[in-house]
Amino acid sequence: MKLMSGNANKPLARAIADYLDAPLSNVEIETFADGELFVRIDENMRGEDVFLIQSTSKPANDHLMELLICMDALSRASARRITAVIPYFGYARQDRKTGGRTPITAKLVANLIAKAGAHRVLTLDLHAGQIQGFFDIPTDNLFATPVFDADIKRHYDTTDLMIVSPDVGGVVRARALAQRLGADIAIVDKRRPKAGESEVMNIIGEVAGRRCIIFDDIIDSGGTLCNAAAALKKEGAAEVSAYITHGVLSGKAVQRIEDSVLKELVVTDSIDVTDKANGSGKVRALGIAPLLGEAIRRIANEESVSKLFD
Repeated sequence: MKLMSGNANKPLARAIADYLDAPLSNVEIETFADGELFVRIDENMRGEDVFLIQSTSKPANDHLMELLICMDALSRASARRITAVIPYFGYARQDRKTGGRTPITAKLVANLIAKAGAHRVLTLDLHAGQIQGFFDIPTDNLFATPVFDADIKRHYDTTDLMIVSPDVGGVVRARALAQRLGADIAIVDKRRPKAGESEVMNIIGEVAGRRCIIFDDIIDSGGTLCNAAAALKKEGAAEVSAYITHGVLSGKAVQRIEDSVLKELVVTDSIDVTDKANGSGKVRALGIAPLLGEAIRRIANEESVSKLFD
């Protein structure tokens, strides 16, 4: 087994390597003056089972091209099997046509990854589970739920918790966490006038006097999350926190979190946490290297991955 990493999230890759007690392979990734990328692998990869760790986070297009070019280099170096470990799968929100003459970019990216030479994909909390079907190669979609479950039990009294889905689409995800905690769920009914903006219409569920935890897969600009938190407080929630798997945190998201009624925002390190987020008193990151590392070990040993969540 060989581990290899792009530039998207070196700290996570090193943490996974430490968990597996295996070194990261030497790879040189250079950028030409016009922005073109060049990759050179400095180790023999012939016949190896290679796990390439690379989130397609900001800048999404650069990191996606890094992933594709690295896989092409591995394929031409005669690697036996290439597993693309993509903790954060960018473009996942474009999983369907939203109007006339619009793309399904998540499917396009899935095709590119398979065509570039991946034999398998390992990812975490896909925005929509059906994206697994976009790949024509085996795809394992891990869940951050066990990591969040353990952290919530360490930091919260679970007797008066309410797990809140920020929209109807996240109900299945919220229910899975609520069942682990023995908690009730509530749903935020919202509408989205245009991309990047949302308006809360109703809160479905009795949240008065409860400690609410909003559970979702992605936080980008933070507007939706902050609006939902404000609506929950208006309905009488005692306090509101949020557990979100992928902390994109673009633009002024961290400042919005700081200015909001949220007690705290907890994310994973699937995306390299920015200095601004690390310096925030309301943002906390949980490590997912043990989860990803164990999944990699099981894939390499041809063992069950689903048993991680039994």
